[in-house]
Amino acid sequence: MIRKIKNIFSLGIFKDNPVFRQILGICSALAVTNLMINSLVMGIGLIFVASFSSMTVSIIRKFTPKHIRMMVQTLIISAYVIIVDIVLKAYWPSMSEALGPYVGLIITNCIIMGRCEVFAQNNPPLTSFIDGVASGVGYSFVLLFIAFFRELLGFGSLFGINVLGENWTNWVFMIMPPGAFFMLGILIWIANTYIPDKEGNKPATGGAK
Repeated sequence: MIRKIKNIFSLGIFKDNPVFRQILGICSALAVTNLMINSLVMGIGLIFVASFSSMTVSIIRKFTPKHIRMMVQTLIISAYVIIVDIVLKAYWPSMSEALGPYVGLIITNCIIMGRCEVFAQNNPPLTSFIDGVASGVGYSFVLLFIAFFRELLGFGSLFGINVLGENWTNWVFMIMPPGAFFMLGILIWIANTYIPDKEGNKPATGGAK
């Protein structure tokens, strides 16, 4: 079981990462990564929704008619997203406003729907829960990686704390949408160059041999 859990997390975070391997969840990855705190909260929200949605889908998979399966999954995901949205609005309204519509758009995030359909429909609840956590952590890893450089270079800070001093000249480019595309492109290049895929194949680092 421990080996299976390690394999699930290895796939979710590195070998089959939903963002830089499957190119899913790009909109929010680009939109909320100008600050690390925004990225962290968005990542936690997605981990919560992905894990509990996958577990719920797995629990009821044998009782769900095939012709309404996708609608049921969407309803389940929506319920957990509403919980996240209500909690943020009630206890952290400034963060809810900062994230804007992207919390609600978790419902349409292909990462969650994909894991529910591909994994949760064919695996027991606990394993599906772990898979949801792994996919959410992989997504959060990408958001925080991008946000680290965008906030550091764009504002000279990390989590709102100034670390580069008053003499640092902010790179305005990094806090604009092109900065997010630039950092995501670099991350995808790094992944495709140095991280083996889910089949265990190491990316080619040189010319043809």
